[in-house]
Amino acid sequence: MSDMTAKKHKRPLWYNLSPLNLPLPGLVSIFHRVSGLLLFLAIPFLIYALQLSLADQAGFDAVRSAMTHPLVRLVTLALVWAISHHFCAGIRYLFLDLHKGIDLPTARATSWLVFAGSAALTLLILVKLW
Repeated sequence: MSDMTAKKHKRPLWYNLSPLNLPLPGLVSIFHRVSGLLLFLAIPFLIYALQLSLADQAGFDAVRSAMTHPLVRLVTLALVWAISHHFCAGIRYLFLDLHKGIDLPTARATSWLVFAGSAALTLLILVKLW
């Protein structure tokens, strides 16, 4: 029997590092970072589009026609989600910094609120845009 237990302890451990196994507040944290990175990387393109649209009528028409392309609309959807999620999660983190809502049930509830609020804001903004 001692041989069997010795073999068991020599086996390598397998750690499941999948983010799907994270609790909901952990997912909010990861998505907050991803949305912040997405917004940061989009700054040069958004500034260029703004500069082009404000330069003259032809530039405005070029940006407006580019906004009808399905890929640009998909990118716009991603950016609208990123800013709404980053905003909602940022408010949640401000409250956490004030030590409000740090107990487990409240943290889980505010995580659900962040996901629901960012989805609702995204839908609201997209309805207004299109």
